[in-house]
Amino acid sequence: MIFRQFFDPGSSTYTYLLASGRGREALIIDPVKEQTAQYLEAIDALGLKLVRAIDTHTHADHITALGELRNATGCITLMGEFTKAECVSERVREGDILDIDGVRLQAIYTPGHTDESFSFVLNPQAPRAVFTGDVLLIRGTGRTDFQNGDPHQSWDSIVNKLFRLPDDTLVYPAHDYKGWTSSSVIEEKLRNPRIAGKTEAEYVHIMRNLKLPNPKLMDVAVPANLACGQS
Repeated sequence: MIFRQFFDPGSSTYTYLLASGRGREALIIDPVKEQTAQYLEAIDALGLKLVRAIDTHTHADHITALGELRNATGCITLMGEFTKAECVSERVREGDILDIDGVRLQAIYTPGHTDESFSFVLNPQAPRAVFTGDVLLIRGTGRTDFQNGDPHQSWDSIVNKLFRLPDDTLVYPAHDYKGWTSSSVIEEKLRNPRIAGKTEAEYVHIMRNLKLPNPKLMDVAVPANLACGQS
């Protein structure tokens, strides 16, 4: 299987390109507009046909490349069923399976960071990895104080959905700010300081007292991303 992880330094965003092999159909998860040329270069070098471009949620810190990739490749743009982005071509529901030329992803509704966030499990019959967007980060969790986020929903999504996956399932988030590239379910169960050994009430208290500034691009990125990154 082809797996590529890209990094956008401006927003510390990870993007993932997957395909079952060279010359096959491919999908991309959480692409950043400024990195579109890099994605297209990799797609061309590997002889891939991009057929799905996926956003796990409406990002607030960068502008998505969904629209740019759709224009360049004719791919289908996809988000979860609760997105307010009317521009997307396809929406998935809890439990839906995407099969892209042998690469199988199962959609899991994981609200909390936003009210429309989805995660995607690779090879759901025997999970190998989960792409968590911003709901579960490496040794952290996505903030819950805007875009209808909710710390109780965040806890439920992480503990009662993502942590039900096998312990060795790899965790690939949409962001990291410390140089980590991946984690695993068991590592986050045991080492995530916001969750490990905490009760739901303690987690909610932590999340409600983070006092983080709004993302610098929030006022630009959110409306742009509701239009798939195109004005």
